Amino acid sequence: MHKPKRILILGPESTGKSTLASDLAVHFDEPWVPEFAREYLEMLGRPYAYSDLLKIAKGQMALEDEKAKAAQKFLFCDTDLRVIQVWSEHKFGKVHDWVQQELGRRSYDLILLTDIDMPWEADPQREHPQPEMRRYFFEKYQQLAEESGIPFLIVSGNQEQRLKDAIQEVGKL
Repeated sequence: MHKPKRILILGPESTGKSTLASDLAVHFDEPWVPEFAREYLEMLGRPYAYSDLLKIAKGQMALEDEKAKAAQKFLFCDTDLRVIQVWSEHKFGKVHDWVQQELGRRSYDLILLTDIDMPWEADPQREHPQPEMRRYFFEKYQQLAEESGIPFLIVSGNQEQRLKDAIQEVGKL
């Protein structure tokens, strides 16, 4: 069975992850995995709790596995369990065991880390517009990318520049 290369787009809120994932999917004519949390939280109708993060994590991984079935060469993933891990640690001071175990099982071929040089766009689901918080989360994700052993590239600049650099990096796979 053919296994597509999985490219993870990782980064803080409002750094162009969904746009980049979508643009790459269009360029390579391959599927992308949207952020499950967005739809989940829109339907929740209340502030999210610690228990919601496990549901979001499982939903994200199920969606990723489903989208992988349609992928030929590449699958572009707008987020993964690292985001759940970072948010869970930050907001609740703990991470569910399932998330930790699944993090150890999941593998990606490349991480595209989105830089915080894009302007903040307000959104009801975004929580930390402060420059110091954006820097804090970026550094968390960069540390996780470095520790993962997965090749990674920090993508910066405007939408066109990010896409150009990402296409070049994905092309190396």
